[in-house]
Amino acid sequence: MTGGTGSDRSAVERAGALPPPGPVYAIADVAILGERPGLSVSQAVAAMAGAGCGWIQLRAKGVPDRALYDLALECREAVEASGASLWIDDRTDVAVLSRAAGVHLGQEDLPAAAARQVAEPDLWIGRSTHDANQVLAADRDPAVDVVAVGPVFDTGTKERPDPVVGLEMVRRARALTRKPLVAIGGIDHTNIGAVLEAGADAAAVISAVCRGDLEENVRRLAEAAERGSAARR
Repeated sequence: MTGGTGSDRSAVERAGALPPPGPVYAIADVAILGERPGLSVSQAVAAMAGAGCGWIQLRAKGVPDRALYDLALECREAVEASGASLWIDDRTDVAVLSRAAGVHLGQEDLPAAAARQVAEPDLWIGRSTHDANQVLAADRDPAVDVVAVGPVFDTGTKERPDPVVGLEMVRRARALTRKPLVAIGGIDHTNIGAVLEAGADAAAVISAVCRGDLEENVRRLAEAAERGSAARR
């Protein structure tokens, strides 16, 4: 680990090395995946990567530190052959120690600049935003590489979700930043096209990937996303 050297490269340089996410940014939620008998979280992550997800985030709320570390290692190994990028939700330390591609930070998590102090130079940092001021702050923060905005629609995957921002906030966010923009919150195959048409580079999807047939879910989302991307062009 090269602690303190993370600021040596600008966000633009890091983003230039960032493989494109593809339209479907899968969030592997441990609680939801745990409802599936006979399939481990790392196997589910491997299936998402094999189905074409370029970015996959491990979301493991409440998992003890050692178990989370072991799980992150398993998931990183699970995606290596596919070339997909593994992100870790919230935990910069686990992202660094597991050699994940990125960490995603909420508004109440570490400031991106603080996370950068202990991160590898090439660790990508995403930041959740919920309004125009937060989007602007993330855009101006050189430690932030990816801006996420939401929740776009109603979501049941958070105990205390932020207010729904709608597609208009996606459009505003697109106008406020040139960094990669991820939309999140209540997105499925019925609305992913509209999200991409509104300007998002990718849609972060939880329930619509994690519940049911993983490969079929990704395929259906990707097909709907392609229609939205075509409309945007």
